[in-house]
Amino acid sequence: MAIKVQIPTPMREQTGGKAEVEVAGGTVKAALDDLLRQFPGVGPKLFDNGKLRPYVNVFVNDEDIRYLDEMDTKLTDGQTVALIPAVAGG
Repeated sequence: MAIKVQIPTPMREQTGGKAEVEVAGGTVKAALDDLLRQFPGVGPKLFDNGKLRPYVNVFVNDEDIRYLDEMDTKLTDGQTVALIPAVAGG
């Protein structure tokens, strides 16, 4: 099952400059596990003690996983997972 993951600019150094990568997985968790298997350097940017960092938003086809089934959100072939770091400022 091919899932596309959109990589934000601050994390592209860990993916060799790639803005999008293909992973496998039937859920968001499985897809992110495969992303970390392929690009281990992304792990510390996404997770802290096994939990998704609070400033990282994850979207599946433009829907925030917080309003779906979170990390258990089901994925199907061809879907896109976007990793969006929260932006703060003042």
